[in-house]
Amino acid sequence: MPDLLLELFSEEIPARMQAGAARDLERLMVGALTDRGYLFEGIKAFAGPRRLTLAIAGLPAKQKDVREELKGPKTDAPQAALDGFLKKTGLTKDQLKVEKTPKGDVYMAVIERAGRETPHVLAEIIPEVMAKLPWPKSMRWKSGSAVRWVRPLHSILCTFDGELVPFSFAGISSGLHTRGHRFLSEGKIEAKRFDDYAQKLKAAHVVLEAEERAAIIFEGVKQAAFVHGLEMIPDEGLLAEVSGLAEWPVVYVGAIQDEFMDVPAEILQTSMRTHQKYFSLRDPKTGKMANRFALVANMVAKDGGKEIVAGNERVLRARLSDAKFFWDEDRKHSLESRVEKLRGIVFHAELGDQYDRIARIEWLAEEIANRMGGDHSVAARAGRLSKADLLSGVVGEFPELQGVMGRYYALHDGEDVRVADAIRDHYKPVGPSDAVPVDVVSIAVALADKFDTLLGFFFIEEKPTGSKDPFALRRAALGAIRIILENKIRLSLFDLWWKPLVHIDVDKRFAEEVRILSQTEEGLKKLGMEEEVERLRAAIREYADSDEYLDRRGELQDKVNEALLSFFADRLKVALKEKGIRHDLIDAVFSIGHEDDLVRLVARVEALQAFLKTDDGTNLLAGYKRAANILKVEEKKDGKTFISEVTEKLLSEPTEKTLFRALAAARTAVTFALEKEDFAAAMQQMAALRGPVDAFFEAVKVNTDDKQVRENRLNLLASLRATLHQVADFSKIEG
Repeated sequence: MPDLLLELFSEEIPARMQAGAARDLERLMVGALTDRGYLFEGIKAFAGPRRLTLAIAGLPAKQKDVREELKGPKTDAPQAALDGFLKKTGLTKDQLKVEKTPKGDVYMAVIERAGRETPHVLAEIIPEVMAKLPWPKSMRWKSGSAVRWVRPLHSILCTFDGELVPFSFAGISSGLHTRGHRFLSEGKIEAKRFDDYAQKLKAAHVVLEAEERAAIIFEGVKQAAFVHGLEMIPDEGLLAEVSGLAEWPVVYVGAIQDEFMDVPAEILQTSMRTHQKYFSLRDPKTGKMANRFALVANMVAKDGGKEIVAGNERVLRARLSDAKFFWDEDRKHSLESRVEKLRGIVFHAELGDQYDRIARIEWLAEEIANRMGGDHSVAARAGRLSKADLLSGVVGEFPELQGVMGRYYALHDGEDVRVADAIRDHYKPVGPSDAVPVDVVSIAVALADKFDTLLGFFFIEEKPTGSKDPFALRRAALGAIRIILENKIRLSLFDLWWKPLVHIDVDKRFAEEVRILSQTEEGLKKLGMEEEVERLRAAIREYADSDEYLDRRGELQDKVNEALLSFFADRLKVALKEKGIRHDLIDAVFSIGHEDDLVRLVARVEALQAFLKTDDGTNLLAGYKRAANILKVEEKKDGKTFISEVTEKLLSEPTEKTLFRALAAARTAVTFALEKEDFAAAMQQMAALRGPVDAFFEAVKVNTDDKQVRENRLNLLASLRATLHQVADFSKIEG
């Protein structure tokens, strides 16, 4: 079958847009062809600095003929109905058929359309697809034209089965020609089929596939580093970006002046990566950053790259001079001196400023460290300084270094090394592959930071919805869960959360009062007087400590705890998915209520999952489902809930007496095992119920004619339900 080749040649496409544009072009073309009844063997899109290319293999030379039957109105329907049907089909009354149906005679329209030649169809859909490409940013580049493209479009190459597909877009007519590398090739290149096209581009110093360019760069940097006895510091994000900047990538190595090597490596790497797109290199023996960098040029230089390297070294010198200036200036001011300056820097309009926030983090970190048996004063100090580096020059220039720079400044100020490490680590984990903090102080500050974020935004009803999570609350919850589980930290979340909620409520009320005052001239004067502001803050805090506030405190806890714990349950399912933990079992354990110790919860879920994999567990679950279904029907019929109050003297059948005794023994044993957190033992006690439950259902009729006996047996089933619900809500378990 024939193939399609399409190339859209333009000025340089931003590297960050290339992969998305290739996916969108492929998606839109597949949709357009499918809508017109086409099937094909394969499709692939390519993106590079100056071109988007699409190749489709096995595309039919012609559309399929279409025959469609449409059912119309009855033959005795009003004329208006018939006229509407004729207008819809484009036929006349004489062209309609009449078909007999059980409900009477109806008009039928048979529409036959011959398939069109594929080049004509392509000439129609390609301009439509081009117009629909959703560039993140686009521009108009022709006067008098409303057509937008990411950068000025120069040419369109389009062939089908080796022949030109004629069409135009934005005044540019399709043709058979493209161009090679901007500097390493000359003249136009004619191409009619994809294989020929790819070969000619390679000869013209253009590597078409982004994956191939990335591989060339990776190997080039690795080999260039090896020559100098160094190794590449891996950076997949930079590799992906640079592969979109050069059509013919060539790697060179430059030097960093010694005067900059006393600047922290993170600053050097970030400056080179962000501003210059250079790869950092390191000494494989020491693991320290080397005074060399690798750059990727889009040029084969006659002098071996000496002039290119020299030029890049001059530019880098200016960049690193700025970075060194920020580093030197930042160390002239301690972190403590920056804390007060966080006042007035808004964290969120309803949650106060950054100073309010660090006060909450400081308290929470101290409380968490105290409960973990750590040094609570050190944790409090780390919490107080945790956000101070946000006001530093380096973090202002490179926000991704927040925390990292805080550690350097804390060490420079003579702070405890645990404080310094906690400032760096309290943002962790920043992703699923990132390690979690392990030191008690770092754990305390990291959890305090995440809990404050979650509690605050849930308090003001700014919860994630659908795919929207502007405050990264899902990431914060996942991070907290990983820290707790991987370090096996025993915390009662409800008990821990109530005091921060009071702090958040106080800060919210203060922010509201400030906002109201700022709307009047007199209020602005008060806000300009520090003692007035402190008096207002003190009045709100005094109210929070009053007896009058107790009811509000309970309201706050009820409002946030349930919603946030449910949110944690959903995130816990994500966190445990890779471990093979079933999501329905997490729901089952959460549903019993008041379980806010995540380590204990996961241990219970794991024991429950292991139990349900056994024959005893499977059969007991089936018995529970049968009992629950009977209770559901009978409780609805009787209009009441059976509460497991069994009258022993009404038990007549041996199997129900056996079940009664087994439940009494299991209930006591399960309670004891749960108190000891011996979940395996609790499951063993439940396993002992399998035989009595099976025997009961085989021998006993629950809905007997004797009303008292019936209710007693339903209460016995309710007792089974209550016993199992000590461990988990079995109604939530699938299967």
